[in-house]
Amino acid sequence: MAFLQNRSISLVDMYIDNSEPSENVGQIHFSLEYDFQNTTLILKIIQGKELPAKDLSGTSDPYVRVTLLPDKKHRLETKIKRRTLNPRWNETFYFEGFPIQKLQSRVLHLHVFDYDRFSRDDSIGEVFLPLCQVDFSEKPSFWKALKPPAKDKCGELLTSLCYHPSNSVLTLTLLKARNLKAKDINGKSDPYVKVWLQFGDKRIEKRKTAIFKCTLNPVFNDSFSFNVPWEKIRECSLDVQVMDFDNIGRNELIGRILLAGNNGSGATETKHWQDMITKPRQTIVQWHRLKPE
Repeated sequence: MAFLQNRSISLVDMYIDNSEPSENVGQIHFSLEYDFQNTTLILKIIQGKELPAKDLSGTSDPYVRVTLLPDKKHRLETKIKRRTLNPRWNETFYFEGFPIQKLQSRVLHLHVFDYDRFSRDDSIGEVFLPLCQVDFSEKPSFWKALKPPAKDKCGELLTSLCYHPSNSVLTLTLLKARNLKAKDINGKSDPYVKVWLQFGDKRIEKRKTAIFKCTLNPVFNDSFSFNVPWEKIRECSLDVQVMDFDNIGRNELIGRILLAGNNGSGATETKHWQDMITKPRQTIVQWHRLKPE
């Protein structure tokens, strides 16, 4: 079974996130098994530990919501465990009628909530696991750190980088953004992305995407190629700015990232650039948190 090899960019790439959680919101323990004869995925949600307290009593009432993305309509949920930060669920879920090829394009989403009788349930944290990363010849068991719900003021941007040394072409693909900051009165934005190729502080070349109206989760699927000789690849950078288009006033910055090999950029941006250099001709996909400046 080929895992993550020679695939075009897909839904699965959008959920591969190897970054560390921005804060500790606990862990979840679960196992997976595949019944080849009956084409059934078997998920066992075992336990959680060190969950944050969401209630005034200093505890939480946690449960887990399960989906197999991209299908968000069919959701399964564990039982609620009362007044505990270390719940033991020990519940098994069966996903029938999933040939292994179909399963490879699915992403397991486990979302832990705190049940609240009188108001909206609080999100505690979540885990995304692309099933193409799972070796179903085993019966793997996982402890995964929960990622806190996205509270970033600016949002996140999914990009890919690829460099071909043979013809000196650097390609940046802007896939999509999520949870962008609303800049308009209607609670939305009109986002587009502006990209500058830079050498040091000098801006060389500018590109931009189309404008997407009234959305905080635009899908850009736009690629830009730049000519950068191999000997210059470590000296250049890409200043990527997500903007809000305004008909009347000035267009406003929502957030930006600097993709570069030097230490002037953030950790994920630097790693993304270095991975591109060490893996030439491969498309390297990475989520980035947008920064306000």
